[in-house]
Amino acid sequence: MDVIRIPVLTDNYIFLLHDRQKNTAAVVDPAIAEPVIEQLQQLGAKLVAIFNTHHHHDHVGGNQQLIKHFNDGVVYAGVEDRGRIPGQQVFLSGGDHVNFGDRTGVVFFVPGHTRAHIAYYFPATATESGELFCGDTLFAGGCGRLFEGTPTQMLESLSKLQALPDDTRVWCAHEYTLNNLKFALTVDSTNSDLKTRFAAVQSARSRHEPTIPSNLGLEKRTNPFLRWNQSTLQAAVNSNDPVQTFARLRGMKDRF
Repeated sequence: MDVIRIPVLTDNYIFLLHDRQKNTAAVVDPAIAEPVIEQLQQLGAKLVAIFNTHHHHDHVGGNQQLIKHFNDGVVYAGVEDRGRIPGQQVFLSGGDHVNFGDRTGVVFFVPGHTRAHIAYYFPATATESGELFCGDTLFAGGCGRLFEGTPTQMLESLSKLQALPDDTRVWCAHEYTLNNLKFALTVDSTNSDLKTRFAAVQSARSRHEPTIPSNLGLEKRTNPFLRWNQSTLQAAVNSNDPVQTFARLRGMKDRF
């Protein structure tokens, strides 16, 4: 399964999954349709699935046009997003499975950014890495704003993703990494891994290079929103309670 990153809008990423053997494709969170159609035409591939993580327009805006263009593609999304996902046909709950090519993905229910958010995790195989498509729940160096969920929900959701293997590739839906790490340094300034990462991201972005996918092991070492149990982060917000630590960090990032 190849993953093709398609940059769109200001800072969104659409991810096209391509099975070379069958020459079929699936798309994750198509904000707009045209670049997806163009990529599919270049590959000569048939679109068989749309995997949506949540209902925001910059994740589902291309659904209807893709459905019209490829009328046998199936639209997957969370059961609690019923009525909010254009063309939704499959209603997923945490623990469900989805299939693409020879890979089987596990669905995680990860509310917080929205009340119905889900993520798709394809475990590693003998020859391919694990792939996490997490929408706006986990970002490289950050996490999503809490529009419909609570800090408790988001902490629980991030804990589920944090438990995945370190070598998992993290395909988050926005290029927010540089700004996220600038904030991280204000609350975790002695973290040497974070300083090294920040310098590398600065350099990459100066060359207009993407920082996605990330790596979950790197996130665990440098992302403050996966480090709420670290004493340095707790001291930064004057709390040793996990939910309160997370909530205060998220509030500080909202104002950053």
